[in-house]
Amino acid sequence: MLTKTFARYVRVDLLCIDELGYMDSTKRGAELLFQVLTEREEKASVAIASNDAFSGLTKTFTDPRLCAAIVDRLTFGGTRTTVVEQAQPRD
Repeated sequence: MLTKTFARYVRVDLLCIDELGYMDSTKRGAELLFQVLTEREEKASVAIASNDAFSGLTKTFTDPRLCAAIVDRLTFGGTRTTVVEQAQPRD
């Protein structure tokens, strides 16, 4: 089952990950994410949405080396866009 799921995440044209950093990850979950990102590197696109900066991912991925490796995979050869939205007062 894991092999099929892994293959699906690797082969899609665009992998969208929303709210990265919202929930804590187990070490195994972080390792699987790293494997997917490694397989996709320079082959297919990944889009990430998060309210945290990359430095905040150390709370999600508690292994410092693995966290750095994931951030490296996400940023290598990529384009980073930061959107700052100011809250509008509601009536």
